[in-house]
Amino acid sequence: MSLYMEEEGQLMLPVDTEEIAKLVVHAVLEEVSCPYEAEVNLLLTTDEAIQELNRMFRQIDRSTDVLSFPMLEFERSGDFSGIGEETSDLFDPESGELLLGDIVISKEKVLSQAEAYGHSVKREYAFLIAHSMLHLCGYDHIEENERAVMEKKQNEIMEKIEILR
Repeated sequence: MSLYMEEEGQLMLPVDTEEIAKLVVHAVLEEVSCPYEAEVNLLLTTDEAIQELNRMFRQIDRSTDVLSFPMLEFERSGDFSGIGEETSDLFDPESGELLLGDIVISKEKVLSQAEAYGHSVKREYAFLIAHSMLHLCGYDHIEENERAVMEKKQNEIMEKIEILR
């Protein structure tokens, strides 16, 4: 698994962002039984920058906590069976890793939501990565049944890595 991280802005989160991100990404890939080594990009940014991305890609002109940009389309959530040699453009030609996609997180939102929800910055940050990773693996929460499945998986992942509220 490769995690490529980039950080913008002066604000720094008071946790080891890279260590936590690697822990969560690995846990999600195990949870969904991803059969491939995978590559994920993570950008930690400002409210202003994430608002611009939200406006550009979703036509929503406000900041948000996390954005997910999946590289894959799944017929069924977490079902990697449709990926193979005929989809070779989904694999990094140098590493052979499956290109899952990009995650963008607002550092200001991590801090404000941790305070609002009454849990640690570590927990909020890890949760946002888990949530976004599930999106990269084809999960969604638009329909009630999808929301229930995704929420259950998020909770299982957070329990597995022992980062609780």
